[in-house]
Amino acid sequence: MPATPLIDFDALDLDRVVATRAQIRELIRQRGRFEMLDGIAHVDPERPLVVAYLDVTADAWWACDHVPGRPLFPGALMIESAAQMCSFDFLHRQPALQDKFLGFAGMDKVRFRGTVEPGCRMYFAGTPVRIRSTMFTYATQGFVERKLVYEGEIMGMVV
Repeated sequence: MPATPLIDFDALDLDRVVATRAQIRELIRQRGRFEMLDGIAHVDPERPLVVAYLDVTADAWWACDHVPGRPLFPGALMIESAAQMCSFDFLHRQPALQDKFLGFAGMDKVRFRGTVEPGCRMYFAGTPVRIRSTMFTYATQGFVERKLVYEGEIMGMVV
């Protein structure tokens, strides 16, 4: 059974850009092909919630090979996108750690509930489940056209 959505699409202005790709680069270090976010649409200081997005395009590096004739955004890259969103949020909320590199520490409860094809904007939402001084776990979800297509817990740590 899919989880309850972390975001209320009618209550948020997801056309707003809180952080551009350049501002994301200030906190997380993935570059080139592994920059998996185009922007941050929402950061809520009151209720720990972050929403990021990626424009899934036909000219993306993976599109011609996964799967020829029917490109599908790989689930592993959905997880990477969600992990980068969590890393951004964790570092954004902890300024003392902003010069640190965060590494992927694990995942749990991952489910893919739909396919993602080029020509869409995919939104990722996350909320902390557990935060420690150098580690975090976030519940994350991914949506296309308000439909839940991915969910999972992402763990990260200062490396």
